[in-house]
Amino acid sequence: MSAKPVQPDITLLLDMDGVIRDATVSPAMSGESVEAWLGRSWTEIAGDNGGDKIRRIVEDARTSGISAFRQINQRFPSGAEIPIEFTTMLLGDRTGMLAVGKNLQAVAELHSRLIAAQQTIERDYWRLREMETRYRLVFDAATEAVMIVAANDLRIVEANRAAVQALSGIDRGNDDVTGREILREIAPVDREAVREMLLRIRDRGKALSILVHVGRDARSWMLRGSLVSSEQGQVFLLQFAPVAGAMPRGDDRAEPTVLKALIDRVPDGFVALDAGGVIRHANQAFLDIVQIGSKGSAIGESLGRWLSQPGADLTALLSHLQRYKTVRLFQTTIRGELGSETDVEISAVDGDDQNYVGVLIRNVSRRLGAGETDALRAALGPISKQLGRSSLRKLVKNTVSIVERHYVKEALELTNGNRTATADLLGLSRQSLYAKLARYALDDKGAASQDDTED
Repeated sequence: MSAKPVQPDITLLLDMDGVIRDATVSPAMSGESVEAWLGRSWTEIAGDNGGDKIRRIVEDARTSGISAFRQINQRFPSGAEIPIEFTTMLLGDRTGMLAVGKNLQAVAELHSRLIAAQQTIERDYWRLREMETRYRLVFDAATEAVMIVAANDLRIVEANRAAVQALSGIDRGNDDVTGREILREIAPVDREAVREMLLRIRDRGKALSILVHVGRDARSWMLRGSLVSSEQGQVFLLQFAPVAGAMPRGDDRAEPTVLKALIDRVPDGFVALDAGGVIRHANQAFLDIVQIGSKGSAIGESLGRWLSQPGADLTALLSHLQRYKTVRLFQTTIRGELGSETDVEISAVDGDDQNYVGVLIRNVSRRLGAGETDALRAALGPISKQLGRSSLRKLVKNTVSIVERHYVKEALELTNGNRTATADLLGLSRQSLYAKLARYALDDKGAASQDDTED
């Protein structure tokens, strides 16, 4: 069965000077009248910036007999401008030329729909991240001890601060309990009862609460649980409620109430460190920056845990403090527990009797991010003007190149030209980074010479 020939959407019969002698349109464009074009030069009826392209394809047809496909925004007598892809061929005996065109309006509409879909996906992604952040804050801030335990091997997947303290004891601080077997954390006399309870939950979905003894001091807790499905498979959600009174909190001991309340209200992050850089106090603004729900999760941790270069940044900060007693506007990046990266400026002071360090952390990501957004928007500006003049594939390719160059350049600036750090930041191999630096004319060997010394 022979294939049905494809009919052009618009056909123009031209003389050798490019004047339209006849014009027809396909039934799909029957609503557009083209009789007013007869006798006029094709370049006169083209849309904005279309005259140069028409002159080129007419000249190509004169010299080689046929022109390459070129896209123009053809203006119709009705006032509409429709993207049309034209090619022109020379008729026999050089009696004239024939121009045929294909309507690309469907492609332009598809591009608009693609952009709208991408924006919807991005909104959904950030909505999911917001829900995840809320879950994390509620989980960490809960005063009740909560654990997530894998149903297959009874190992702890996650535990909030209250649960960590229940297992490790208040004096041990923020010990990591992930990966431990839950039954080993229960008093031997209660293990068989807990095992039977978990089996009942797996079979029936629920079970009665039981009294268990947990931790070094064998504190009494009421344990209840439920079965939950997750990406890793089925897990137990275990909740421990203290039998008598609330557990003491380590971050509230012997701290002046007025001073504590004042520090907690400071809009910038504040932490008090000991001489080794370990956090002894933190305010709420700092917890927001590092995406932690409770102070207990930060007390006892090194500040370097959240810095972009944990060892180098903290060592540099403490060495400057030891030498000059104060540090101002120390720039770095803090990586939150949920994956965020926040540009910050740190000011610090040293020198009290207990060798404590006061550190003020200011979030400057919004200030820096606005400039970055403006720069990226300015770089992408010319791309939007090419809609209707370039193919979809070319538009996407040009957009990807501009965005890629922008972030490679930003990464170089953030790492002060260190190519090894830049490659790690972008998730690239060094060979791939070198290729991109050469492609985007960012191959400044002088700015990145410190790589050689590191290697």
